[in-house]
Amino acid sequence: MALAFSELLVKLRGDTRVRKIPPYLSALCVLIGLAWTLLLPLNRNSRQTYISENALLPGQVHTYFGGSEQNVFRAYKQELLAVKEGSEEEISERILSILRVNGLKTATQKFEYESAGKIYGGENVYSVLHAPRGDGTEAIVLVAAWKNIDGGSNVHGVALVLTLARYFRRMDQTYIIILLTPDSSAGPQAWIDAYHDMHSSSVQPLSLKSGALQGAVAVDLPFDHRFSTLHVSYDGINGQLPNLDLFNTAVSIASGQMGIGTSLQHMYDHNDSYRKRLETMLKGMANQAIGHATGPHSVFIPYHVDAITLTAVGDGWQDEMAFGRTVEGLFRSLNNLLEHFHQSFFFYLLMQTNRFVSIGTYLPSAMLVAANFTIMAIALWVKSHSAGNGSDTVKEPNTTEKLDRNEPTETKLSSSQIPPSNPQPSPLAHALVLVLLIHLLSTIPLYLFNHLQISSLPLALNAFTLFSYALPLLIASLSPPSRPRTITLTKSLSLLLLGLFLSTLATLNFSFSLAVGLLCVPLTFIPTPGTNAQSPPTWQKLIVAPLWVITNPGVVPRLALVALGKGGFFGGVGGMDQMGKVLESMAFAWNVWGARVPGTVVWAVWWPAWVLGGVVLWSG
Repeated sequence: MALAFSELLVKLRGDTRVRKIPPYLSALCVLIGLAWTLLLPLNRNSRQTYISENALLPGQVHTYFGGSEQNVFRAYKQELLAVKEGSEEEISERILSILRVNGLKTATQKFEYESAGKIYGGENVYSVLHAPRGDGTEAIVLVAAWKNIDGGSNVHGVALVLTLARYFRRMDQTYIIILLTPDSSAGPQAWIDAYHDMHSSSVQPLSLKSGALQGAVAVDLPFDHRFSTLHVSYDGINGQLPNLDLFNTAVSIASGQMGIGTSLQHMYDHNDSYRKRLETMLKGMANQAIGHATGPHSVFIPYHVDAITLTAVGDGWQDEMAFGRTVEGLFRSLNNLLEHFHQSFFFYLLMQTNRFVSIGTYLPSAMLVAANFTIMAIALWVKSHSAGNGSDTVKEPNTTEKLDRNEPTETKLSSSQIPPSNPQPSPLAHALVLVLLIHLLSTIPLYLFNHLQISSLPLALNAFTLFSYALPLLIASLSPPSRPRTITLTKSLSLLLLGLFLSTLATLNFSFSLAVGLLCVPLTFIPTPGTNAQSPPTWQKLIVAPLWVITNPGVVPRLALVALGKGGFFGGVGGMDQMGKVLESMAFAWNVWGARVPGTVVWAVWWPAWVLGGVVLWSG
């Protein structure tokens, strides 16, 4: 049986019809993966959200925040507005005085980060509310930043958190940490790093601490009028997400108990149609793929602290007391937890506040896209070892050819007639060295775009993009023209690594894996030398070449900005245009947030595969 199976494999390997199947199979995998993603918003593929942790009991918590607390809120707001235009020291002192008047233990933390030649510094103010019946082993964090993630003022949010801090002295089971930061990006990162003793030398250690952090809730109230909806932000650094139970609890309390509408991904007019579901899901995938912070909560998630940001939006009849009761209800539910969040999903796609897709449903789409590279890699490997693929060296005529030309077969050559030996490197070794060198070159952009000055970033990107176009042409021109097997093996190894990296990434950051996989699809169909080492048809190269040009990792972000109407393709060369701001935020994410996944995948996975695809395209 085994012998018969081996013979069948040998026959299939030599069958030219079988060799034509892999490109079509790869294209089929891509089409099915894309269609799978587009079908996710349908009811049969998605599910209603539900709370897995019974201890949360979001429908049974009672809230008492209100009444006289509104007068306290107004008083705190006036005190903070008086120092709104003051220095950071004046703001910190005013916040400290309010906390100390309420009998709370307070402390400050100075921090300073450097990214792309720019200094990000300030002073955090925090306080620990000791629970009379608590043992100090667990704590919940309530966060408010003086400026929200968009750079707008959050004075009213800070006033609301100070009011809640005064009110939360009644809770007597779980310690509560009040954290007030000057911004929503560097300040929370400095505090959470120092809390876990992972801070740098430029960040001051914490003098007050509590137990393990169960969760964190950030408050953003950017205006003084009444609101209509609470927007829930949940995306974390590197595409990580909080436990779905935390999100569901916040939505259940806000919409179920308080009667406040909820939204996500800035979709405020969601009508539960397929189009709106798809748009919400794609926006969530885009945020996950970028891997940047969407609020003060994002920096907590890499430390396995589930966190969200609640933002008041719209113009309605809900006031700050309703916002405060929502936060109170959420904290009382978290107070019921007996252990860390673990019951519900950590990998999911939300398409509405009450509808989601779990990892078991959406993961096959990214895996199918990644599998197309592996399929073509295996096919090219078999092709490179087939008899008809041609050799990279000139073959000596065999005995039959000598007899046909009436040449003697038993001619003994003298030592002077023996041609000098000229050993050629193995095609596999040649391909391995080329693939390894291109991947080592990826350290150049990784270093440049995370350490250059802000003003130099756009010019550096333009220069490196041109270098990326020239590098494959240079390698192809320097390579010997008669090495078809080396070219085939180069593409095989490149696609094999690409499929390996993307399939692994899909389990960690599905959205980014799918996006990079779709952008790399043209690399699968770059033609290689055919049987008997003949060059591929010119028309095939003419079809693939434009796709290869526009999928340069340095060009795709500019094309995306043009498509979004946020700048011209060549605008602001060497200046701080929109692309410069994107590069600045990427450098900040790398140096401050530790968001290494986007940059590493772009320059160490996507860029080498793209360059090697260009080498194959322009060879011959």
